[in-house]
Amino acid sequence: MQPFTCLPHRDTAGPMEAYMKNQFPFLGIKSPLRRELGKRLFREQGIPEDWDVVVRELWSLPEREYQYIALDLLEKVKKRFTPEHLELAEELITTKSWWDTVDYLASHTVGTLLRLYPTLILTSNERWLEGSNMWLQRTALLFQLSYKDKTNQELLFNNIRFCVGSKEFFIQKAIGWSLREYTKTNPDAVRHFVEMTSMANLSRREALKHL
Repeated sequence: MQPFTCLPHRDTAGPMEAYMKNQFPFLGIKSPLRRELGKRLFREQGIPEDWDVVVRELWSLPEREYQYIALDLLEKVKKRFTPEHLELAEELITTKSWWDTVDYLASHTVGTLLRLYPTLILTSNERWLEGSNMWLQRTALLFQLSYKDKTNQELLFNNIRFCVGSKEFFIQKAIGWSLREYTKTNPDAVRHFVEMTSMANLSRREALKHL
């Protein structure tokens, strides 16, 4: 699969780069057009058998839109995931890391993998929490975002307790986000947990936003 290439449009690339705190260069392709180009790419060239190789190649390109196309490709192939693809997910989470890619990888890619192969939780969750990579810790907090009534409440609350003392903005935000999402399933449990747990104001505010 040959990814599309184009020259940067500075009038749109500049604001996009600023929004992402100048972490990455952008081509300046806005999301609606990028999605359309991605659909055209997959329609014309199909989904490659070596899709994991293509994902890594897209990830290696400098402009951020290529990583977004890689995420679109991951969405297309999620039924092909095997336990071995958790290593790929971790590689992507810890490379060119920022919330725009990590949050998708955590809640969709890792979320799907751990839903399909729950034994992977035993080998990864604790390692992510106890490691030094903030984005893997955020992943441990967010991978159950779409699980709804299938959420392992004990695991979610234990993960939050482990991270609750963190001063990292992205961890405090993830704690609140994961709890806020779980209020849609079990608001009473979240309310009780927040009342009984000392946490950052940001986390508490996010958790109770819809209560």
